[in-house]
Amino acid sequence: MLQDRATSQESYDRFVARVRASGEVFGLQSLDGGWAVCPSHECEGASVLVFWSDRAYAVRHQKDDWSDYVPAAISLDEFIGAWLRGMHREGSLVGPNWDANLCGLEVEAIEVAKRLTEE
Repeated sequence: MLQDRATSQESYDRFVARVRASGEVFGLQSLDGGWAVCPSHECEGASVLVFWSDRAYAVRHQKDDWSDYVPAAISLDEFIGAWLRGMHREGSLVGPNWDANLCGLEVEAIEVAKRLTEE
């Protein structure tokens, strides 16, 4: 079941607010160092790296293809300065706070950086 646009936007807004407050982002990392990634549903050939604002959200996704992955925290400074910058260069998208069905917005990395750094 696909998530409606309003619910996806609320999840993104929650992601921004919580990450700004906590100073951390959570991803799922494999034992070999890879990160949880999905193909884009909106941009052919693009990849979406999924991140969550809370460790508990990431834990919920430790199943199926990601059952061997573990939640890993990334500091907000590193996320903005290294991750989002690199993702922007590579053309990768961000999947912020995707739900259990891996539904949510696919946001350009530069847009996420702007939202996380706005006053």
